[in-house]
Amino acid sequence: MKINYSKFSGAFLFLGTFQFIIAMIVSEALYPSYSISKNYISDLGIGGTAYIFNTSIIIFGMFVLISSYTIFLKFRRHQFLATMILAGVGAIGVGIFPEGSPLNLHLAMSLIAFLFGGLSSILSYKIIKLPLNFISISCGAITLIALVLYILNVYYSLGPGGMERIIVYPILLWAIAFSGYLMASNG
Repeated sequence: MKINYSKFSGAFLFLGTFQFIIAMIVSEALYPSYSISKNYISDLGIGGTAYIFNTSIIIFGMFVLISSYTIFLKFRRHQFLATMILAGVGAIGVGIFPEGSPLNLHLAMSLIAFLFGGLSSILSYKIIKLPLNFISISCGAITLIALVLYILNVYYSLGPGGMERIIVYPILLWAIAFSGYLMASNG
């Protein structure tokens, strides 16, 4: 029996992304006085919601790593593999090194996850068809532009938490769409 790497990759990417989105929403609801505008997403990784958020983002990163490897087995795209692996490692690092970790490890892991998540979205255009390839490029571009604005402390009226979500949500939405594309493919 031949393994369908596309379906396998898509399923892992979907499950990892889906569980992370749900865990983030649950953590936001449970975190006392949490504001999506004022609080960083990573605030969910400390205090009473830490066990939910950190476990979930580590699972997300591990599922991204599994998915990236099986996507590589199917499509043999080295640059895409590298960006997906780095995004997965960054996500795992965010969970292992929550806010306040020494040597700014949390900040470094967040930057790696954001940057390479956005680049993965853009580079996926080589293995998908219209219109999703255009949508994927757009999601990655929004993430990268928002990341630059975030680094420059330009939040507009969104606040730091809102701008951080403009970085993260396009990556998560792309991952859901891309995973559906993979699961629907025949090869």
